[in-house]
Amino acid sequence: MIDDPELLTRKAAYVDTIRGLYRRERAVGFVACLVGVLALVWGRLGDGAPVWMTWTGLVVIAAGWGLFVYVLVRRSAWVRAHPFDPNG
Repeated sequence: MIDDPELLTRKAAYVDTIRGLYRRERAVGFVACLVGVLALVWGRLGDGAPVWMTWTGLVVIAAGWGLFVYVLVRRSAWVRAHPFDPNG
């Protein structure tokens, strides 16, 4: 395979850069999904919970997944605009 340590180091740095893109938005998506699940469970199983809490939980979960899709699209666009150049 590839034995050039300099190329492997640059490729690892490129991948780390991609993983770091939109980290905050991805974390907000995780938190939104967690809050949505908690609201959904409370709305379904909690005594005295309002009926709208179940729907609110579903909407918050959908918003969290929407953030995941947003991050996926933005990262893909960044990779297309900045491809890895093994010679550069």
